[in-house]
Amino acid sequence: MNVSYTRMHGTGNVILVVDMRAGTIAPPTAQRIRELGNEATGPGFDQLMWVSPSEDPAHAARYRIFNADGSEVEQCGNGVRCVAAMLANTGTHARSFTLLSPAGPVEAHVDDDGLVEVSMGVPEFEPSRVPFVAERRQDRYELDVDGLSYDVCVVSMGNPHCVLQVDDVATAPVAALGARIERHERFPEKTNVGFVCITGRNSIDLRVHERGVGETAACGTGACAAAVTGQLLGLLDTEVSVRLPGGLVVVSWRGGQEPVWLTGNAETLSEGTIDL
Repeated sequence: MNVSYTRMHGTGNVILVVDMRAGTIAPPTAQRIRELGNEATGPGFDQLMWVSPSEDPAHAARYRIFNADGSEVEQCGNGVRCVAAMLANTGTHARSFTLLSPAGPVEAHVDDDGLVEVSMGVPEFEPSRVPFVAERRQDRYELDVDGLSYDVCVVSMGNPHCVLQVDDVATAPVAALGARIERHERFPEKTNVGFVCITGRNSIDLRVHERGVGETAACGTGACAAAVTGQLLGLLDTEVSVRLPGGLVVVSWRGGQEPVWLTGNAETLSEGTIDL
């Protein structure tokens, strides 16, 4: 069966949005997702956002998230911005609404200038909730990888993140070390890995190795993870500009049980149909 898609990007992170609010078709198999995610055999994307109707009228829609390797994940900050922009641009919803994600409700606001602000939930630092194997919660942990020890922070933004500070993101071993940490035994559900350089109280540079994908031009939840762990260490203020290879996003967090807010662009690249 052929279904329509909107191929978008949020800060360079390529998102394929499939709007199934009017249908009841199940998402494609993992094998088919891998084919579609590969530009040689499909439109190509980092994440697939499968949008369906919500049973709760309080939510404009619900969505599921699939990485290009076919794995299903809990949250995608760039992806939800693209979904919100798609809904607002089609005129089916007002420019402020709530979506339902696998990680919980997400508030979304779409500005007239195209910027999208979304609530990414409350960060979870308790190791068992990340999940991360540790005897107790700490601000930093020592992580042994191939005989070397790294100081890392861990947090869940609806999905697991490991954050390392580096002197220069341009020379950070994102591919090699990121892949090793992603599959580290202390992360039973694997993890996203962020390499962050703090450039000021309100600014950081960031590269992210995404779980199930590899390095991408941007990772919204990764930006949130880097900002909130920097705040936890007392190194960053409540609003942080995050410079990623694909562009800039802004992360705001007031601490405690307040939600994290992520603001960035969401733009359409192309439209088409795919055979499921």
